[in-house]
Amino acid sequence: MRLRGKTALITGGSQGIGEAIALRFGAEGAEVGVVASSRIDKAKAIVDKIKAAGGKAHPFVADVSKVASINALAKEAEKTLGRIDILVNSAGVFFTTPVGSTSEEDFDRTFDINVKGTFFCINAIAPGMKARKSGIIINFSSTAGIMGMNPFSVYCGSKGAIITMTKALACELAPHGIRVNCIAPGNTATPMNINIRTEPQFKALLDYMAGRTPSGRTYSEADDMAKAAVYLASDDSRAMHGATMVLDEGMSAGL
Repeated sequence: MRLRGKTALITGGSQGIGEAIALRFGAEGAEVGVVASSRIDKAKAIVDKIKAAGGKAHPFVADVSKVASINALAKEAEKTLGRIDILVNSAGVFFTTPVGSTSEEDFDRTFDINVKGTFFCINAIAPGMKARKSGIIINFSSTAGIMGMNPFSVYCGSKGAIITMTKALACELAPHGIRVNCIAPGNTATPMNINIRTEPQFKALLDYMAGRTPSGRTYSEADDMAKAAVYLASDDSRAMHGATMVLDEGMSAGL
């Protein structure tokens, strides 16, 4: 119960890593706001799981690529939860962007959700944290933010931006009692990458990643990331500001 008495808002909380974090936070005693991107019923499904396990949770919906939607979410969440102690920016998209055949729409969608969404969620929630002189913000990058991955250059760029933005935000917000840190997952089994794990055209990439994974576990579990998020959300990590935790089975460590 390391998060007992805390409130948490988790974007991308209706599936994958965000869902795992929501369930873990609920089990650790936090009152959780689960944010889905478009359908409230997806958030309610996770809320029901948390409640069934004895926790407290509330469903929300917001398109984090739209600032107006983020601002509306912040107001609703603060009204429902009373305050937001922990913000987890887990919402994100991941798809191929090969040079020569990538549309402006796909580029904009990647940056609007992964980078713009992260920043403006912080922009909306941080003022309340500053007023209370207390808060925790957890962003999500990726191993793709610290090494290149073919053909995901736009995704790599968006996740690299998160790492640097986390450092800058930590410098800005640490004097106000707010800790900002980042998790960089490697290959993690979620609905977002089921195509790479199952479709024949990605077999060569999958085999390559397996050969680059020292641990022998090509894909980590979403709950591995959730456990790290609990650490960052708790007092155990109070000395960490602007750090990126790389959880990639050793993939980026070297050949």
